Amino acid sequence: MNYTYLFVNLALLLLPVLLFSIRQLDFTNNSKFIILAVLINVFAFSIPTEFLTQLKVIVFNPPYLSGMTLWQLPIEELLFSFILPLSGLAIYLFLNYRFPDNSHDKYSLALSNIMLGVCIAMLYFGHQKLYTLFTFSILLVFILYIEYVNKIRFMYRFYRAFLVTLIPFYIVYSVIVNLPVIQYNSVETLRFNQFNIPFETPFYFMAMLLLTVYLFEFFKLRSRR
Repeated sequence: MNYTYLFVNLALLLLPVLLFSIRQLDFTNNSKFIILAVLINVFAFSIPTEFLTQLKVIVFNPPYLSGMTLWQLPIEELLFSFILPLSGLAIYLFLNYRFPDNSHDKYSLALSNIMLGVCIAMLYFGHQKLYTLFTFSILLVFILYIEYVNKIRFMYRFYRAFLVTLIPFYIVYSVIVNLPVIQYNSVETLRFNQFNIPFETPFYFMAMLLLTVYLFEFFKLRSRR
């Protein structure tokens, strides 16, 4: 048994633990919304991840894994799908606390429209590639719903948190794809990599974090009614 991927997860877990230790983030009162949002995200994204794994689009290398599985996915991958959005949500709440002004949200719709354009363009050029198709279809649906159906306004704060979370994202992903813990079938990607990370992967994470933040804000709002 090898615990490399597990150790990477535990190292990443230090980030949300440190941030949630800040009293002003009020983790105690928000914990039920945080945990529920992240758990739903894990379940939702385990479905496309497992599908892509079965089709060999994503390959997990046994030498770096403990051998424990759930839903036919390595337990470490499910932990990663929990800890990474949790880290992003912790950064989201920390930035909201440090920079509470939300006046720039009026620009978020324009940015979201640009992102919708990016999704449509990537689907046009990469619709025959499974990883590209899954990633940008999911992100397209989420952004459309949140900007044009959902009434909760948080997208400026989300984009701000996403950009900051890309720092730990690239650090951790660079480790797991270069060992390699995870490999991607280049035939099913756009073959435009950064640090051996497929172009689609940050956008896949964007969709994960967007769902997590939306669910957190949704549950928190409902609790006030």
